Amino acid sequence: MPVEFIILLICVGIGSVVGVLAGMLGIGGGLIIVPALTYILSYFLGVSPFLTITIAIATSLSTIILTGLASSRAHFTLGNVNRDIVLYCALGIALGASLGAQTASILDGKVLKGAFAALVILVALQMIFGKKSTSSITHSPSILLVTGLIVGFLSALMGIGGGALLVPALVLFRVELRQAIGCAAVCGLVIAIFGTVNFVYTGWSVPELPAYSLGYVYVPAALGIVMSSVFTAPVGARWGQAMDTHKLKRFFALFLVLVSIRMLYDIGV
Repeated sequence: MPVEFIILLICVGIGSVVGVLAGMLGIGGGLIIVPALTYILSYFLGVSPFLTITIAIATSLSTIILTGLASSRAHFTLGNVNRDIVLYCALGIALGASLGAQTASILDGKVLKGAFAALVILVALQMIFGKKSTSSITHSPSILLVTGLIVGFLSALMGIGGGALLVPALVLFRVELRQAIGCAAVCGLVIAIFGTVNFVYTGWSVPELPAYSLGYVYVPAALGIVMSSVFTAPVGARWGQAMDTHKLKRFFALFLVLVSIRMLYDIGV
């Protein structure tokens, strides 16, 4: 059996888990996809440590495009999308995601892996201890542009949709929670598109990439994840209605901390 087909089947399983957790907890799949793919690419294909994390991040971002499109459409239908907020955030995010992808493609693999692990720990701590507080500052076009720039950069650097970063930021600047979630869904799509395009461009002429790669995007893994996650996300959403997702999110955050510590241990930090 071709190794690419084995990876595709494994990624179908990963996509199933990602879809359920995304629907249940409202989180991006990159927090799971990136660590998983770094090990899969190394174990099955012998990809160098310098490339594994970059390919994993690029592939993770590419899978968000379809799921982000479906999520954005749903929130638009529900009236949760404020066009002015999305416009200014998206402008900043487009630039930030492009810069983040460009930066990730030139960073040393160990540095990028360490940065990813550290940022995931911060996101996990926010999930455990963070509160949806607000500040005395109301959102303005300039604040939204800068927020989008930072979120887009970090999200492309981590291979995530950005909701875990953007929703708390928008709520902090007095955006209503439902609108913050809806706007984050649309902006996650922007992150995925601009990040993926830049990863494809910067990786197009890299000779050491595995077969069936589109730039830094590893197509068999992306297909496997998308094939299952689009079906399991609605299941997770239904399960989330009957579960205490607050406690589940804390358990998941602890899991992320353990995974990140393991990644830091692997690079000798």
